[in-house]
Amino acid sequence: MAKSKKSKIGSITWFDLTVKNVPKVRAFYESVVGWSSTPFDMGGYTDFCMQPTKGGNTVAGICHARGHNSGLPAQWLLYITVADLDASVKACRKKGGKILQGPRDLAGGRVAVIRDPAGAVAALFEP
Repeated sequence: MAKSKKSKIGSITWFDLTVKNVPKVRAFYESVVGWSSTPFDMGGYTDFCMQPTKGGNTVAGICHARGHNSGLPAQWLLYITVADLDASVKACRKKGGKILQGPRDLAGGRVAVIRDPAGAVAALFEP
């Protein structure tokens, strides 16, 4: 996850897409929506930060399905900023959601990937 401005609690902080074929999917979005990309070193492989134009601000990431991301479905994952990740994880479970991953450390904070009672997947991020 790339660094972004400090987000308000409850706001969507970030989007990324985890896939097996990053070069093909990155080229797809570059062609279809006009994004450009910059490499982001993941220590042994490269993910990509996507910008709307050359030199523009990063709006999303396209990531390899490796490491912590290996079990994630190929879908856009949004990150929602929370005040207390542990409390949010506890509330998720209590309200019928499931924790798919984490909590774990992530650049600039901690994250957990959840599935809500309807089956939708999102990430909770505590700066």
